[in-house]
Amino acid sequence: MKSITINGSQRESVGKKATKALRNAGQVPCVLYGGDKPVHFSATELEFSKLVYTPNAHTVVINLDNGETLNAVLQDIQFHPVTDNILHVDFYQLFEDKEIALNIPVNLVGNSRGVKNGGVLRRNNRKLRIKALPANLPDFIEIDITPLKIGDKVSVGDLLSDKYTFLHTDNIVVCQVRTSRTAVVDDEDEDEEEGTEAGAEAQAAEAQE
Repeated sequence: MKSITINGSQRESVGKKATKALRNAGQVPCVLYGGDKPVHFSATELEFSKLVYTPNAHTVVINLDNGETLNAVLQDIQFHPVTDNILHVDFYQLFEDKEIALNIPVNLVGNSRGVKNGGVLRRNNRKLRIKALPANLPDFIEIDITPLKIGDKVSVGDLLSDKYTFLHTDNIVVCQVRTSRTAVVDDEDEDEEEGTEAGAEAQAAEAQE
């Protein structure tokens, strides 16, 4: 998984007055959880642009002014209800030997057979939550929708991986191709149906003999 670096300054004062002073100075108060104790620091709002305003998932390298470097993931972010300025950010520390739960975007590739025949592609889940060691976290979960015909779907159970575990039940639908008024019958589907019907008729004839 790609990583984004944030340069911050460790802070000792964590009260409301100190937090307000930070915001007035253009700094965003942050807290890193998951270690022996919470780490309080601040960074300029510009530091978060590549992390917040993107649909992609990233890990974060936090470089503090005391020389300490910490690996983390974004856990929560609060915005001002009017200005949309970032008010506060929570991070969770990563450790190489400890699994982490994270929402990963789903990336669909290919051109569905069903969509070509007039079906409608529906994306039920644009992100899936997985659990994995930091080294096994993917940038995205890729699904090739090329073979999907009208009525076909892809569920979590179809996406099993030995590198991470999905935190969803197997029957959760990720995407599907639904029929529409303009949909047409796939020629290959017709051939398959005709082959099935012919086979059934032949078996019936043999049974009568």
